[in-house]
Amino acid sequence: MSDQTPRVVVITGASQGIGASLVPAYRKLGYAVLGTSRTIRPLSDDPMIATVQGDIATADTAERVIRHAIDRFGRIDTLINNAGVFVAKRFTQYTDDDYDLVTGVNLGGFFHITRRAIEQMERLGGGHVVNITTTLVEHADVKIPSALASLTKGGLAAVTKSLATEYAATGIRVNAVSPGVIKTPMHAPETYDGLDALHPMGRMGETSDVVNAIMYLESAPFVTGEFMHVDGGQSAGH
Repeated sequence: MSDQTPRVVVITGASQGIGASLVPAYRKLGYAVLGTSRTIRPLSDDPMIATVQGDIATADTAERVIRHAIDRFGRIDTLINNAGVFVAKRFTQYTDDDYDLVTGVNLGGFFHITRRAIEQMERLGGGHVVNITTTLVEHADVKIPSALASLTKGGLAAVTKSLATEYAATGIRVNAVSPGVIKTPMHAPETYDGLDALHPMGRMGETSDVVNAIMYLESAPFVTGEFMHVDGGQSAGH
């Protein structure tokens, strides 16, 4: 691999939180980075970091992201499906707009960009997809009504195993990271005490906890179809 063609990672939801923290982590590994989100701005003067603004729920955004990655860097080695929305309501209080928003980003966003990214990875003869899910899929909590999260992120959990099996022989790995509640702009600081208590370890996760898990998966060529729980013990039970 020459200096002119480094490995390339595409990160969705890259403007804040976990996605923004992944950008310097992948640069440290020597990857070129393409970040995308609805509100993203140029992240730095680094020529090996590119951005594409757009709604990941649309096929048009996915097409523009993948095309820009190929035009700019020539390849795609890793896709991090980090973009997601979470709406906590009782099931009967969800609206049609809530459903369209959550399924559009969490499922549509995954489908449109992952299909295109894997096509590029097949041409390379390998690659890596990481899906960010949630421990609530496996361990529902009465304190957090989350039917739409379970419906959509549960779909990502299922498709992780399906794609890992389908593409294992091609050199393309598909894994998932299943976080607990992470300190990101999604959560107001005044809610931290209550959110801390949801985890047996008694604290929320940091974005670095999730980044470190993804860095492990990136360096583990024999690991595919794996769910890495980064949830302070939530998945083990209370």
